Amino acid sequence: MTDQSPITELHLFNSLTRQLEPFQPVHAGEARVYTCGPTVYNYPHIGNMRAYVFADVLGRTLSWRGYKLTHIINITDVGHLTDDADEGEDKMEKMAAEKAQSIWDIARHYTEAYWDDVKALNIRQPAKWSVATDYIEEMLQFAKSIADKHCYELESGLYFDVTTVDDYGRLARAVTEEGEGRIDTVEGKRNAADFAIWRKTPGGETRQMEWDSPWGKGAPGWHLECSVMGEKLLGFPFDIHTGGIDHREIHHPNEIAQNQAFCGCGGLSEATNSGAKIWMHNNFLVERSGKMSKSAGEFLRLQLLIDKGYHPLSYRMMCLQAHYRSELEFTWEGLTAALTRLKRMVMAAERLTESVKGAEQGQRLPPVEEFQHPKLAPSIAKFNEAMADDLNTAVAITALEDVLAAKKVDAAMKHAVVAYMDAVLGLDLLELQREDLRLRPKSAEIKEAEIEDALARRKAARAEKDFTTSDALRDELAARGVEVMDGDPLGWEWKL
Repeated sequence: MTDQSPITELHLFNSLTRQLEPFQPVHAGEARVYTCGPTVYNYPHIGNMRAYVFADVLGRTLSWRGYKLTHIINITDVGHLTDDADEGEDKMEKMAAEKAQSIWDIARHYTEAYWDDVKALNIRQPAKWSVATDYIEEMLQFAKSIADKHCYELESGLYFDVTTVDDYGRLARAVTEEGEGRIDTVEGKRNAADFAIWRKTPGGETRQMEWDSPWGKGAPGWHLECSVMGEKLLGFPFDIHTGGIDHREIHHPNEIAQNQAFCGCGGLSEATNSGAKIWMHNNFLVERSGKMSKSAGEFLRLQLLIDKGYHPLSYRMMCLQAHYRSELEFTWEGLTAALTRLKRMVMAAERLTESVKGAEQGQRLPPVEEFQHPKLAPSIAKFNEAMADDLNTAVAITALEDVLAAKKVDAAMKHAVVAYMDAVLGLDLLELQREDLRLRPKSAEIKEAEIEDALARRKAARAEKDFTTSDALRDELAARGVEVMDGDPLGWEWKL
């Protein structure tokens, strides 16, 4: 970069140390990242998907900074109970029983639904989707390797004794004499915070997913899965582990304890002893009506947003407008504003692309970091500094808007800078067209042909200066949920 627009060192917030730290990879030139993926017992809600938008931006940023990225996202198809603290029923078995379907069919259906949302949100594919049930043998070997020193057996399964590792709970900041407050005591457990490594199938019951083990027929604990897949696919220690902030309290502290036991390493004053150098967590998406819960019936799925006429990338925009460590409140008004902002950016990008098409073909541009243009350099610097400051996408978007609004700048150069920035933000600005964002709500009864016919009649009425008819047609369309925007080349939008 020039002196005008330096790329500052990438700093990320480490939940384990509660401070910003420079990213210094374990392996030179590489970035190895593990993201806790979904438990595929139901559709993901939009709060779940915020975690994957965040992880995608992290991965894109690491790629943008020149690191060879290996990103793993797991699919949990076994072992996750209805209470994250080792209580209740297995989520997968419970849903299979309710639906009277094979648990494997349940897993396949909801995995594919999750992948549909990943695609709709322009989230890049990871290096691997690691499916928990593909690693049962590795889980058994991992459990065997730590059982003698760190575990004890009860009638219900094999449990990890959290007092056998140093600094248990440091990630959650939840170390007390009584243990973590959300955990109910299971009869026979030595400590309230002890957790299951392997759960035995209760006598007289048969699970759809169960395997033989030294501790009886059963299934792995949820926490064991991520430790095993992280070590197997990335090696300890790897660079970054991500997840939602809810994982910071129980799941990730338990995962860290297993990692410490497996590695035979010491306390967490050395972050690498946790299995990852940096632990990153996105904050909650908050929705005041209570429809974020999957027990709410018509809960807030991405498909519900689409059915109401919102392009899925408007939700990505909504996520990027807030810092990933901030709570984000979901409202329909906020989503509408995000869609409007996205439309403006797409329209500006469309005009820019048309300008570039008319320019000389094959023009060779210098790398974007060498651009000297006085109108672009400050925006490039602003963007680079924002992303280097713990992925501050809210500021980075404004830098991209500054570039789109810049006047008297070579179109090809401006186009290259937009591509450079959007490669990190993932809004697909140079591929989308404004009309792609005009989605028909599922509940709309009026047909698009009717809209076009009414608009044609209105245009003719206006040409004849028959404003009474013109206004009547506009009001008729508005009553049926269609907003007419005079002067707009597309002519109309859906209004919810």
